[in-house]
Amino acid sequence: MKYQHIFFDLDHTLWDFEANSRQTLEDLYHTLQLADKGVDDFDLFHKKYLVHNEVLWDRYRNGFIKVDELRWKRMWRTLLDFKIGDEKLARDMGDRFLTLLPSRTLLFPYTHEILTYLNDKGYKLHLITNGFEITQHHKIRNSGIDKYFVEVITSEGSNSLKPHKEIFEYAFQKTNALPAHSIMVGDSYEADIQGAINAGIDHIYVNHINASIPIQPTYTVYSLKELENIL
Repeated sequence: MKYQHIFFDLDHTLWDFEANSRQTLEDLYHTLQLADKGVDDFDLFHKKYLVHNEVLWDRYRNGFIKVDELRWKRMWRTLLDFKIGDEKLARDMGDRFLTLLPSRTLLFPYTHEILTYLNDKGYKLHLITNGFEITQHHKIRNSGIDKYFVEVITSEGSNSLKPHKEIFEYAFQKTNALPAHSIMVGDSYEADIQGAINAGIDHIYVNHINASIPIQPTYTVYSLKELENIL
């Protein structure tokens, strides 16, 4: 086999972050009775949250803010859109969100099947994820996919973030993987594909949403099952 080590992204690639996140926010919306506080439209609240979350994640990836600021300010900014200037509520929501989110178990179709297939073929599977150590480990354990992975490399644990090559170098060192025998599988061209390019390894773009991207990946698939055609 050309490849021996397969490095997967987690969120948006295997674990359905959008669906799990929406479920968690909707639970918080009802539990904290946000409708009574002035948030009368959950769909609008969710839409605005996604915008603020993406902006703050971008700032976090680029080193402009710390992780704690990301965790609560995405809630704070969303609440401000509804004229709710309650920092205590925002911090409470941020804490509850991170407690509840990892308990969600929605995966993309064929996740278990493809991981079983790759394991049976003798590949060593790992995760490289821009996420928090405890949160990401809870996600994979609660979803029942922890058994497939030899190593789980998080941005928090490695002190680096995709697409920076340092997180990949940390992963190679931890897994004893050689770049020539490694391949990255992920949904984000900014983090996963560009990161793999920076690290000098082949990559598979998992294009769940049929998006157009400005770079040419080594391979592109539109569902996890299509990985069987490559690996």
